Amino acid sequence: MASLARRFLRQPLCAGIRGYHCARVQCSDTLFVHRDAPENNPNTPFEFTAGNLKRIETIKANYPKGHENAASILPVLDLAQRQHGWLPISAMNKVAEVLEVAPMRIYEVATFYTMFNREPMGKFHIQICTTTPCMLRDSTAILDTIRSKLGIKVGETTQDGLFTLSEVECLGACVNAPMVQINDNYYEDLTVDDMEEILDTLTKGGKPKTGPRSGRFAAEPLKGMTTLTEPPTGPGFGLQSDL
Repeated sequence: MASLARRFLRQPLCAGIRGYHCARVQCSDTLFVHRDAPENNPNTPFEFTAGNLKRIETIKANYPKGHENAASILPVLDLAQRQHGWLPISAMNKVAEVLEVAPMRIYEVATFYTMFNREPMGKFHIQICTTTPCMLRDSTAILDTIRSKLGIKVGETTQDGLFTLSEVECLGACVNAPMVQINDNYYEDLTVDDMEEILDTLTKGGKPKTGPRSGRFAAEPLKGMTTLTEPPTGPGFGLQSDL
């Protein structure tokens, strides 16, 4: 029995009696545990500004008495990241101190949500969606444009510290595919020329136009409205006269 067990343990995870195959395991590009680094350790300088400390008290006031500290973890972590540009371990510890919760409560949240960046980031964080709707609208060409123009791969930051590139799952703008999110802004209905213009504008310190680049206002049909093209009828339309 022991010999059989050892033989089984030596087999590849996907091996079977009839030679089953499995897809390559997709691993996250983010390390979910902390490793001290020169720029990210408990001694990395971080203190909330006076203005942000006031904002924290305002945030806490939005939640029921007795639950305000735990409920405030997400928005206060976001506030720390916006102040610092990313979220070092020292900032997490400061959030735990300010909210009077165990540091582990903060670590659990910060490592779960991909919105929190636990490594230094560029001034502009480009998140490109490559899920099915965007892929069908040629997000691959947009990704190739970003990589070639900036000279970086996914997960890297440009040498001047301006841009960091991430590949992400659905960002909820499928009707306006392909699209990218840069910091808090969406850029949609993109072409290669649009992406190049956006990067050039940001590099020069400008503010590129956000939203759809196709001429539409939001997510309405590209060829014009097909419903709700007339003023709505009043109450009672279509009902029997005796009702």
